[in-house]
Amino acid sequence: MSSIVKNSLQKSISYQAYRDLVKQLAEENSTTGLEKTEALANYTKLNNRRMKRWDKTVKLSEEIKARLNVFDEKVTWLVITESWCGDAAHVIPVLNKLAEFKGNIDLRLVLRDENPELMEAFLTNGNRAIPKLLMIDDASGEVINTFGPRPSEATSYVNRFKVMYGKLTPEFKEDLQHWYNKDKGQNIIEDVTEMLCELKPNVCQ
Repeated sequence: MSSIVKNSLQKSISYQAYRDLVKQLAEENSTTGLEKTEALANYTKLNNRRMKRWDKTVKLSEEIKARLNVFDEKVTWLVITESWCGDAAHVIPVLNKLAEFKGNIDLRLVLRDENPELMEAFLTNGNRAIPKLLMIDDASGEVINTFGPRPSEATSYVNRFKVMYGKLTPEFKEDLQHWYNKDKGQNIIEDVTEMLCELKPNVCQ
């Protein structure tokens, strides 16, 4: 394991600790990150409500559970995030639901602005995009796959819009939130389950 990843893991927190942090910041009208603005504090409040909802409503189908049950290697999921990030508020509760179902997955979280070297090592198309999931094999300590910042369908949706209009508009970002609400975490579940199954292709169908 690289020293950057190892050092970040040592500073990481559990999902429950992260939820407690976001809840506290929302109550204090504050936010994680180096930039403390009213807009970002408001996003943190909104994301606290989103995560609370997803914690209660995300469901795993019996088919997904059957596929996940094949995966028995011990892995750590290290997620780079910030409380103000809208995509993170939708993605991370789903990752937690998967980790809760599989006891061999240890979900840990770190803040992007407090871990700049880690973020720079795992850019997405040259950008410091979050959330970013690093899947670490516990036996070897190697990062064996990554996921994020968005699930595959949302990524395609965003990329198509950027090609047509050059940048994301506030209206599009609102539409993206509607997409997450309609999808109910299923595209994230499918993408990450497939990522796990790629490690056991002979038995995971």
